[in-house]
Amino acid sequence: MSSVVISIRDGMNDVVASKHNKSFRSYLASVSGFIREWRSKYDMRRVIHSIKVGIALVLVSLFYLVNPLYNQVGENAMWAIMTVVVIFEFYAGATLGKGINRGIGTILGGGLGCMAAVLAQQIGGVGNSVLVGFSVFVFGAAATYSRLIPSIKRRYDYGAMIFILTFNLVVVSGLRAGQVMDIARDRLATIGIGFAICIFTSLLVFPNWASDELHVSVASKFEDVGSSIEGCMEGYFMSGNEKEKQGSNNCKNCKAVLHSKSKDEMLANFARWEPWHGKFGFSYPWNKYLQIGENLRELAVTVISLRSCLESPRQPTKNLREPMTEPCSSVMSMLAWALRELRESIMKMRRFQVGEEVLSKLKAVRVELTLLTPQTMLAPLQKDEELAVASFLFLLMEMVEKVEELAKEVEELGELASFPAL
Repeated sequence: MSSVVISIRDGMNDVVASKHNKSFRSYLASVSGFIREWRSKYDMRRVIHSIKVGIALVLVSLFYLVNPLYNQVGENAMWAIMTVVVIFEFYAGATLGKGINRGIGTILGGGLGCMAAVLAQQIGGVGNSVLVGFSVFVFGAAATYSRLIPSIKRRYDYGAMIFILTFNLVVVSGLRAGQVMDIARDRLATIGIGFAICIFTSLLVFPNWASDELHVSVASKFEDVGSSIEGCMEGYFMSGNEKEKQGSNNCKNCKAVLHSKSKDEMLANFARWEPWHGKFGFSYPWNKYLQIGENLRELAVTVISLRSCLESPRQPTKNLREPMTEPCSSVMSMLAWALRELRESIMKMRRFQVGEEVLSKLKAVRVELTLLTPQTMLAPLQKDEELAVASFLFLLMEMVEKVEELAKEVEELGELASFPAL
């Protein structure tokens, strides 16, 4: 009996141990899956940026914590802390642009404010208040109006706001001219200290370049649109059930491309402030990147319109679509190949070597599509079917023309940016 009991107990232990091992392995798999999902969802750059902000705040707080430094700046150290909190941004270009705007706004506002305060003190009496009120109205209204101009608002809005704030703080203060000058000088010095700390930690410690992200983002859009074109065209010749499974995923990337305009403009604005780094020099043609992005969004709109051909109930039968299968498949492969070549040209920053080849092939594709006109193969079809096929072919022609425009834009980018020819 004892041997039997022992054998059963060992068997139960083996079963329990195997269950524990399986549960432990499943637990490890779930933990590793959670870590991978967390890393994909939360970019490590965010963690690095948060650490950099903490380091900058610690450095600037030393002006309060260390007595010799506090004796030099006194309560004006508060402005250095405020500068770090306000201007430290995720991208290095955004930090640099905001810091330069704050410096220019502070210098202009403080300088003009001191001049107005000195002049008001010289006048004295009622004229003092009249001059202060008049100068506040004129400069405040003029700076506010400049903030409404699109070209100024896009790059210098923060500087104009700081100008208004600094000018009013200096002019409206009831201090004597000498004290006003001293306060303006001390605050400018502490703002410069905070700006220097931000630039040091932002540009020299694992910098996040907006130019790099814009470059990669524009190049990846070619792949997104190309894969969507392949999916839509393949879906056009599928059965109804297959369309329903694939149709929802075909244009997901195109919708992301459509919603990327504001982000591209933001990144381009930050990239213009960034210094020379890597392969991006001064006066780099970021406007050409925006133009390429705009053309890609127009192509994405055409691809989304093509999706309506998949969802429309008024479609020709499969037998009527068979004559278009081969030419449309060649169009699909041609467009996808051209977009991937354009992506490689931008991503690797090299001249578009197959530009003439791509343009010649795209022109040949357009000629091939003109052979599928309603006057020839669509004559025996019903009106609804004829309209559906004609719309489909029209959208294909539009995509070919837009890809031709993209090829020309990428060639111009290579010339403006001086891409090397490999």
